[in-house]
Parts: sequence; structure tokens; C-alpha cells
Amino acid sequence: MNHKVAFSFADGKTLFFEAGANELLLDAALRNGVNIPLDCREGVCGTCQGRCESGQYTLDYVDEEALSAQDLAQRKILACQTRLQSDATFLFDFDSSLCNAAGTQTVQGVVTNIELVSRSTAILHLDASANAQQLDFLPGQYARLKVPETSQWRSYSFANRPNSRNQLQFLIRLLPDGVMSNFLREQCQPGMTIELEAPLGSFYLRHVDKPLVLVAGGTGLSAFLGMLDELAVEGGRGHPVHLFYGVTQDADLCEIQRLDSYQARIPGFEYQAIVSQPSEQWQGKVGFIPEHFDVERLQRRSFDIYMCGPPPMVEAIKGWLDKQQLQKFTMYHEKFIDSNSR
Repeated sequence: MNHKVAFSFADGKTLFFEAGANELLLDAALRNGVNIPLDCREGVCGTCQGRCESGQYTLDYVDEEALSAQDLAQRKILACQTRLQSDATFLFDFDSSLCNAAGTQTVQGVVTNIELVSRSTAILHLDASANAQQLDFLPGQYARLKVPETSQWRSYSFANRPNSRNQLQFLIRLLPDGVMSNFLREQCQPGMTIELEAPLGSFYLRHVDKPLVLVAGGTGLSAFLGMLDELAVEGGRGHPVHLFYGVTQDADLCEIQRLDSYQARIPGFEYQAIVSQPSEQWQGKVGFIPEHFDVERLQRRSFDIYMCGPPPMVEAIKGWLDKQQLQKFTMYHEKFIDSNSR
């Protein structure tokens, strides 16, 4: 049985290919034109070192000079000695350009719907099924969309997991005077074509072996919808998942019914919606996200924290974590910047 492989690189690009049953990872990569740096091919030099972010594997031989016991515990691998037991994702600490492969596709998507899901947010639905192959991406990654009849490109996280029908969703904040925002409000109609480039970004769901804390600011929720879609299909991965979703005003909240549905589909999933400037009608949690973290809960065991949102939110949470002197966690984050030209 073949296994699907994703190689993610330091420049944010991802390459996908298949590895055969019991095939060495390096051999599969080279067979598919992914020419990662290599030297000895004997598990000694460490040139083809990477880290398994998700999936199961075995290692044939690894010299202790190439990878220490601590490295192995951190799921570092040598591609020349790795055999897959499942679909898997690997991270390499160098640019994809060293592999002589582009890593992204440019495809055409046909608009099927523009769904207004809050006062300030829309979901753009695209049908890219005319593309002969499935558009591969890791849940949490993003695409660059070309605004029709302009030379402008804008980046948005996928709001769903990849699928064989290439049906895509993007959660987009509608700014008062943004290039994409104006297009969606004034011109966009079902049947129109939008060009997109993907996959991009190093923010994606890694191997889950501890509780997850997900922190979304505004339309940063989009990346987590893709991750939660993935977890829902798998029935979860055996660890609690807690999402903190913060917005400025309660009128900005969106996809609440979808978040509710995940509670029934993902064991151990819960979420909190938090509003910093609530209306009189808002009955939920108020303030800023760090105010609602359970310090004792986070101190009890190690966890992975994923953050996607405006830089001030990400920096505020980093500062809170430092202040609490929490040490047993791994952090992944994606910052985005809203601008009037977006």
C-alpha cells in the first residue's frame, strides 16, 4: 500500500508525493523529483536530516553521531533510513529551492458562492475541480488569490481540508476599502474565475501527541477550521482540543454552528468565543484571550499551542506565556496583517 508524503520546507513551501510500501523515504523522494540534499546514504552523515511532524515510521540504522537519543525522541529522522508505516509529514530546515522543485501549483477556481457569515466576514467558495489532480495542502496552510482584473494577490488560509473534488473555502475579512473586499462586495458573482497559487506556509497541524490549545484572532479562525475538519474526519487523535476564538465585537463572530458541530464529532473538543468590545446583548465571555486561559490546567501537563491572528494578539499571548513561566509546551504561530489595501 502506498503512503502519501508531504515535505515542508523553511521557505513555507510543501511538496507532495507517494512512497511505496517499505520503500525508503529518500528513494521515494528522488523517484518523484524531490532532490533533497544527501551524501552518504548510510545513516551516518546526517545530511538528509528532517523531523517527522505527523505519521508513523521506522528507522533502519542511525549512527549516534548523526542523531542523538534526544533527537530521536523529538522525531528527527534521516530520509535515507526511514520507512513509512502511514501517511506522513516531514519538515526540513532548508528552502525548497535546494530540491530543484517549485512546490506550488497555480490553478483556476470557479466561484460557487460568496457567503456572508458575519457583519465583517465572508466565506468564498471555489470549485477547482477542473484541475486534473487534487490540490494538496496541509490543514492550516494558505493560498495566494489573484484579485480578478487587477495585478494584486492576497493571501488567505484554507477554511477546509483538502478533498478529491477540489472544493475550497476561504474565510475573508471584509475591510472598508480593500482590493479583495471591494471585489467581493461589488463584482464577484458565481461563475467567475479566480486564479490561486498553493500550497504555502509552514503553519499546519503537526503530529498530535498531547493536548492542543488553538488560539484564533478574527479570520485567523480560517486555518483552524481546516485543522478541525481534519480532526473531525479522523474522529480526533485521542487528546483534548481547546479553541479560544477572539473578536473585537460580537457582530464579528462567525461559523459558530460549525464550531458547535465539532463538539459532537471530535472527542474532547471545546471552544470559547471571547469578545473584547461586546454589545449589551452579548452574554458570553468578554475581554482578551489570555484572561481566559486556565493556568493550573496548562501547568499540569505539556501541550502544543497554535496561534493564528494579528501580530498584537500573538505577541500578547507569547508575553503571557513568558510571564506565567510555562515551559512544557511547543508553540506554532501564523501572524497576518490587515491593511486598507488588502
